[in-house]
Amino acid sequence: MPRQMLGQIEKHFWLTRSVARSMGISFTEVMAEGRLSAEGYAALVTRCRAAGCSKECAIWLAKNRGIATSAPEFCANADQLAALRQRSNLRM
Repeated sequence: MPRQMLGQIEKHFWLTRSVARSMGISFTEVMAEGRLSAEGYAALVTRCRAAGCSKECAIWLAKNRGIATSAPEFCANADQLAALRQRSNLRM
C-alpha cells in the first residue's frame, strides 16, 4: 500500500499497543522473550495503519477497559495478537 494511504504512524502505534495491552500482552515482554521481533512489531503497526478501522478501534478500546479475551473481530492483527496471547497464557 502506498505510504500516503496509510494512517498516521503514531496513532496506529498506540492503537496496536492498546489493543494488545487490553488482551494482557506486553510488547516489551514478548520482544524481550524473543517471541516478537522488531520487524514483526513494525508489521503489526503497518497492518493497523492500512486497515482503515481506527475510529471503530478507538470506540472498542473505550468500551473494553478491562482484559479482553480477543481483539475486536475487525482488527487486522487479531490472529497475530491471539497467537501472542495464547503463548503468554501457556506460560502462566
